[in-house]
Amino acid sequence: MTRRKQEPIFSQLDAIVAKFEHPGKNIDAASAFKEHIETLRAQPPKGVETTGFQQESAGSAAAISNQMSGEAAVSNSPSEESDIFTSLDHFFVLIEPGSFLMGSPDCEAGRSADETIHEVNITKPFYMQKIPVTQGLWKAVMGVNPAFFQNGLDDLPIESVSWRDCQQFLKKLNSLAKGVYRLPTEAEWEYGCRVQSATAFSGGEISELYCGLDPVLAQTGWYCANSGRKTHPVARKRPNDWGLFDMHGNVAEWCQDWYGDYSNTPGKDPMGPRAGTGKVVRGGSWFGSAKNCRSAGRFHWPSNQKSDFIGFRLVKETS
Repeated sequence: MTRRKQEPIFSQLDAIVAKFEHPGKNIDAASAFKEHIETLRAQPPKGVETTGFQQESAGSAAAISNQMSGEAAVSNSPSEESDIFTSLDHFFVLIEPGSFLMGSPDCEAGRSADETIHEVNITKPFYMQKIPVTQGLWKAVMGVNPAFFQNGLDDLPIESVSWRDCQQFLKKLNSLAKGVYRLPTEAEWEYGCRVQSATAFSGGEISELYCGLDPVLAQTGWYCANSGRKTHPVARKRPNDWGLFDMHGNVAEWCQDWYGDYSNTPGKDPMGPRAGTGKVVRGGSWFGSAKNCRSAGRFHWPSNQKSDFIGFRLVKETS
């Protein structure tokens, strides 16, 4: 029996993300995308009315329910694999090289002692995924869904996967897709999160350390004050100015690096220490307090352990 060809796994969700993304360089440089960018210039992300966005996102999640349940595993059909990974590439933005101050100043509220501020130079461009890896993508590659929080729609971020699990996912993804996908380094992650900002959050300063309402964070992240103690569908909050969603909450995110002390001297494309007791995790989560969702916030977790508040997002190398 011939299997019915289905639409790309993220097609409807992609349309929603595109409406609110930063008008920057997408991995797809087709003329249609360029025309769409001109429309977006009149409606920058910081002016988005979030209520309408949430309503439309909820409608789309329902629309893709049947599609995603049918795409749980990657088949042997080249055309179907192509659909999945062509659609995946639409979820990346090009992050240009540049220098920034990594860590936090002594005066930043909520900072930790391991956030020594230092200059970092990112010398190579890279593509960063706009959203955390979803349960739909994990299922498409791995064929199973290990997440603790599930809603049947596969638009929630994947969690309950260890750093080592992520390496197996990447190995399989790289065998199926064109290009090289990997976890971001800790420096790449913070560079992407900050968008050259020097404030506690990419959108402004912090005013609440724990689980009270922080008006800046509430616009961009799910944390202990607004999450209802669970994950939420990706891209429901406002993106940063790169067009990256969920950098300040929802799920914390694995990085490639071993955890260690920062250098006091300027660094070029740092990759962390050669060994350690845990891998770096960044970004805060549905479970975390406001201070843990800051751009500079960092902690570590054993590479073979998993948690329902830790997920990840992808980086794709440019060459």
